[in-house]
Amino acid sequence: MAQPVPDSSAPSAASRPLRAWQRRALTRYLATRPRDFLAVATPGAGKTTFGLRVAAELLADRTVEQVTVVTPTEHLKHQWAAAAAAAGIAIDPEFRNAMGATSRDFQGVAVTYAQVAAHPTLHRVRTENRKTLVILDEIHHAGDAKSWGEATREAFAPAVRRLALTGTPFRSDDNPIPFVNYEPDADGSQRSRADHSYGYSDALRDGVVRPVVFLAYSGEAHWRTSAGDEYTARLGEPLTQEQTARAWRTALDPTGEWMPAVLAAADTRLTQLRNNGVPDAGGLVIASDHVSAKAYAQILQRTTGREPVVVLSDDPRASARIGEFAESDDRWLVAVRMVSEGVDVPRLAVGVYATSASTPLFFAQAIGRFVRARRPGETASVFLPSVPVLLELASQLEAQRDHVLGKPHRPKDGWDDELLADANRTKDEPGEDERSFTALGASAELDQVIYDGSSFGTAALAGTEEEQDYLGLPGLLSPDQMRALLRQRQEKQLAEATRRRAAEPPPAPEPVAKPQTVQERLSHLRRELNTLVALHHHRTGKPHGRIHSELRGYCGGPPTPMATVEQLEERIATLRSW
Repeated sequence: MAQPVPDSSAPSAASRPLRAWQRRALTRYLATRPRDFLAVATPGAGKTTFGLRVAAELLADRTVEQVTVVTPTEHLKHQWAAAAAAAGIAIDPEFRNAMGATSRDFQGVAVTYAQVAAHPTLHRVRTENRKTLVILDEIHHAGDAKSWGEATREAFAPAVRRLALTGTPFRSDDNPIPFVNYEPDADGSQRSRADHSYGYSDALRDGVVRPVVFLAYSGEAHWRTSAGDEYTARLGEPLTQEQTARAWRTALDPTGEWMPAVLAAADTRLTQLRNNGVPDAGGLVIASDHVSAKAYAQILQRTTGREPVVVLSDDPRASARIGEFAESDDRWLVAVRMVSEGVDVPRLAVGVYATSASTPLFFAQAIGRFVRARRPGETASVFLPSVPVLLELASQLEAQRDHVLGKPHRPKDGWDDELLADANRTKDEPGEDERSFTALGASAELDQVIYDGSSFGTAALAGTEEEQDYLGLPGLLSPDQMRALLRQRQEKQLAEATRRRAAEPPPAPEPVAKPQTVQERLSHLRRELNTLVALHHHRTGKPHGRIHSELRGYCGGPPTPMATVEQLEERIATLRSW
């Protein structure tokens, strides 16, 4: 429904207090008054407030006569319109291409990049007819498809002012982003240049965002290929790309053991936060697809006894349901990727990253849903699969990224969404239509806790007291207190592991030893090896994957999931000698 013009007594955008970074950016903007301005600010920092303040200033001095806000999703159109109304600016989020115009009572419209691409000439004519400020929210989306970029450039080339906003301009392709300036880099490539940047580390220091604790869960995954061959692999160990993709997909399978265990752990963490300082804390599960989202919701309902809110992209009430969740006391929201970017639900404090998306852009935007600070001491907890690409992204959360043209800039290990999707997608063979593999199950254990770029803890099986030590972390802690407490928990865990090893009785004589199957023996040795790798990591600071690789280089042999009993025993003995 169209929104009325705000009452003249409503607080104007120009009168609302700004954060320090917003004041600095506004000062720079008003001093230079450029036609194009790119502001890069970490999710949760307040890009919307900054954009509306610029709009208010330009409307007030008649530099522009109308505002067009372009967003990646329908939900964000309404979110921008609501924020603009609160700031005294009337924006129509219901504008449709078929209408061609809106009421003169509005000072502008909110549209999506897809709308612009569907009829760029219409939007160009609107831009030409009145002096226009275009706010391009999350402008990296204008590079999602060549047609989107061309349409955005065509429609808004005549704009008097263009303000581009993004949480990160990083993309994993060479499609240039419209109205973004690129400058030569030392290697001859082109790197995006922001007019004002405000990164996660800056916002964390200022208390604008929450610190994030990542709880990475590994476990052994079992699957069968379409040829009938069965495989076992452990999440977090060095594997081929296909093996990691299938182990990851197996872990996320809602019919297995991994997801129920991780969802139960996440709900335990949510309860801890609610009982200790954050009574309205909410949780979000980011799923890969609609089928998985519905299945995860059923698991949560069995676990908690309460039905979670499920938001799917084909739901016409999706935006309303997200808004209702934000204002409610409901514990859990389950959604596909549509709640990964821009959506503002400040009470989200626990997340489950249950998707196979692996690009730095998606990961940063997804984690951005949990970092919006409300009061000092709040922390966010995000549960994720212990796979190398996600662990690297979690440990580099504070890294500043730019969009680079003209050279390969995929993650070092070659991971990206397209390759992962290819490893997971259905394979069509002559005369049959079946998945290239079938998930058989996966166990879950807390592999490590990542905070402030550092790893804490050693492997702990789901449901054990060691896992509960980390799930029971207080809900209100300063960054320094969180770091000190994690170190304390880790020292306790390591001391307990040392005490248990010292107290272990000598092995029984061989004739009396309990027989073990090959699978039981391999499982025991893999677990022992991974515990030793974690201990070595905490002594040396080397990543888990690098330690495994060094062991293979020293001892020889295949990756751990394919190693024999003798090879595993040799690696354990070698690591003990180190």
